[in-house]
Amino acid sequence: MKTDETGPYIELADFLKVLGLAATGGQAKVLIRSGEVKVNGEVEKRVRRKLRNNYAVSCKNNEYKVDLSKLS
Repeated sequence: MKTDETGPYIELADFLKVLGLAATGGQAKVLIRSGEVKVNGEVEKRVRRKLRNNYAVSCKNNEYKVDLSKLS
């Protein structure tokens, strides 16, 4: 987890690795760039997309809510 001027966040590729949907950063990158990942209902192709609390991430027919308190 990282922090910027607007608060804590996790990058999309790192989030996919934490969930176990990708074993490596390379696998996460392929998954994201293939168009299989949505953030808040929209296809996301940016590997380093910042995810904040309560964002919805959809991948492989499942939806996950970002909860940064569980990642620290």
